[in-house]
Amino acid sequence: MGKFTADPSCQAKMHQYQIVGRAAPTPKNPVPKIYRMRLFAKNTVLAKSRFWYFMKKLNKAKKSGGELLAVNELFDKGPTKVKNYGIWLRYESRTNTHNMYKEFRDVTINGAVSQMYSEMAGRHRAHPNTIQIINTATLMASECKREHMTEMHDSKLKYPVIRKMPLVSKKLRTTFTAKRPTTFAR
Repeated sequence: MGKFTADPSCQAKMHQYQIVGRAAPTPKNPVPKIYRMRLFAKNTVLAKSRFWYFMKKLNKAKKSGGELLAVNELFDKGPTKVKNYGIWLRYESRTNTHNMYKEFRDVTINGAVSQMYSEMAGRHRAHPNTIQIINTATLMASECKREHMTEMHDSKLKYPVIRKMPLVSKKLRTTFTAKRPTTFAR
């Protein structure tokens, strides 16, 4: 069997970065305060840009008058297990700025953030550059508040078999047949 490749539309587009930087040392302030941020972006270039966007707001430090000390991509420890994620965010609508809390189920935090961006675009018409992620957290099942999350926590959860293929006897099975298969149970 060949190497497994996932559908690109299903893959997480966002990456999590840790960026450490500060304003450049000056005679007035020879040892400026160092800032560390966890940011979500599609690539390192956009992550650095986002870092300087927030640094401008925090302490009037621009890219031209500052320096980056480290840029690291962060990865999840267990990307094979489904987890509950809570995301606190702020976004600008056409009229005002709104704070929001959303919950998502995914195998990685990057996938949950990707879901959040697509949901904000679909439900609230929010542009990605107007969304600011304030905090993210992995939630226990008891900490989840939204109904679409808590309904997935049932241990006896079952899904119906929608299309059950009829089993063909061993002697009638072939790799190639003249007619298309019937994919519904009679």
